[in-house]
Amino acid sequence: MILEQHYLECLAQASYLLFDEKTKTACVVDPRRDVDVYLERIAALGGTIQHVILTHFHADFLAGHLELRERTGATIHLGARAAADYDFAPLSEGDEVQFGDVRIAVLETPGHTPESISLLVYDDAVDATKPNAVLTGDTLFIGDVGRPDLMASAGITSQELAGMLYDSLRDKLLPLPDETLVYPGHGAGSACGKNLSSESVSTIGAQRAMNYALQPMAKEEFVATLTTGLSKPPAYFPVTAGLNKAGHAHLTDVIDTSLRPLKLAELEEAHAAGATVLDARSNDAFAAGHFCGSVNIGLDGKFASWAGTLLSFDAPIVVVTDPGDERTAVLRLGRIGFDRVLGFLEGGGAAFGATSAIESATTTELARRVAAGEELAVLDVRMPGEWDTQHLEGATHVPLGELEARLGEVPEAAPLYVHCKTGYRSMTACSLLARAGRTNMIDVAGGIEAWTDAKLGHLVGEGCTS
Repeated sequence: MILEQHYLECLAQASYLLFDEKTKTACVVDPRRDVDVYLERIAALGGTIQHVILTHFHADFLAGHLELRERTGATIHLGARAAADYDFAPLSEGDEVQFGDVRIAVLETPGHTPESISLLVYDDAVDATKPNAVLTGDTLFIGDVGRPDLMASAGITSQELAGMLYDSLRDKLLPLPDETLVYPGHGAGSACGKNLSSESVSTIGAQRAMNYALQPMAKEEFVATLTTGLSKPPAYFPVTAGLNKAGHAHLTDVIDTSLRPLKLAELEEAHAAGATVLDARSNDAFAAGHFCGSVNIGLDGKFASWAGTLLSFDAPIVVVTDPGDERTAVLRLGRIGFDRVLGFLEGGGAAFGATSAIESATTTELARRVAAGEELAVLDVRMPGEWDTQHLEGATHVPLGELEARLGEVPEAAPLYVHCKTGYRSMTACSLLARAGRTNMIDVAGGIEAWTDAKLGHLVGEGCTS
């Protein structure tokens, strides 16, 4: 048996390829939408993909199950509680999918979603009595568990789902042997849990010892713990989950229609008609000059996740990239179902001519002005947990994902210094503020990380020692 994890860093998402060397047969679990990675790998192994399994209807990315079925003829499998607009083979508790010596046994593990399943993986040629691994989808992560609130608007409460998750973890996963490998659906950076580890694999024994959600506690305590302190899920989650239940265009077709070069006049016309101009260049390039009203989300960070969080699914998009990066931007938008890309600006940023710019400052400059008592305001756009750990004294906190809905809380004082952890999110925040008509923003290069590295002081929070 070959078991491979294919990890997509930009979405913190893991998919899996299971391959039986004897029959040259494979199964892909939770595939991403751009499926060439699996097709190229299976071609190198000299085999065929005959099964595709989704552990649940993913909300944070558009899966590649339909693409794989069309290109390989594979059977799509979903949990028995799932309802979809396409044909699939339902999997109930105890059902098995076997090919050669590879055997996949199904555990129904509702909680993150009602239809969630986990998959016990056996290599019968080695040991037919004990599973080698369990693929847990979004039920169990490394150091965390799946959040139970993403389906709360679908006729079931987060408290009810959390109760189901409590039972799934304790009745189905915790009884597994300690040495069973745990392969989750996501790692650190995903919004599908509270605080996921950056580790990509663990064991049941290790999780039993260190995962807060697996410690002995009453169901009521577990439910309360899992349903409090949750950040608002990205706006695109329910849309993408719905797309995973329905038929949708194939990514290759989307890319072909989206890679259309546009002149600056065409971009301006599209923007005037309601299109979003998405500038995917670096912070520095955007700061130096950009199209007025555009939103900066750099390809060098979690581009797709932030695009899905901040942009409207209903508005078409024109992308601005450095020449040669257009396909990457369209591909990464397509991974979350943002398929309405009208095209890209031909020539990239060099096509702008007269442009708007964002002023930038170093942390040393900001510290000097703070120490001098100058009149200014500081806006921190990090997540609540980051803010709680430490923040600049007197700063205003509005997480980036909530910024447009909470513009009234942003200080009017000039100048307004905007920072995050490293500078990636703060430039996005500056672009959103500029689109809303603000003109007094200064981006803090390097963010709080540069501030703490330079030991500039003026920090408060639970993580501060002085």
